[in-house]
Amino acid sequence: MRQRLCSKVGCAREAVSTLTYDYSDQMAAIGPLGREGDPHAHDLCALHTERLSMPRGWMIVRHETLQL
Repeated sequence: MRQRLCSKVGCAREAVSTLTYDYSDQMAAIGPLGREGDPHAHDLCALHTERLSMPRGWMIVRHETLQL
């Protein structure tokens, strides 16, 4: 299986989450690594996932996976 890398320019870390935007609702959703090949999604490494910020007025929805 091919390793997926962070979408941030200049970052070569392995992706651990996927970010999507809903511009009309000024919302971003970040969760577990999604399907590969979605042109509207951005894969992020752990560092960029943790540092994620949005413009003032935007909401971030973080979907966490259950750790059993």
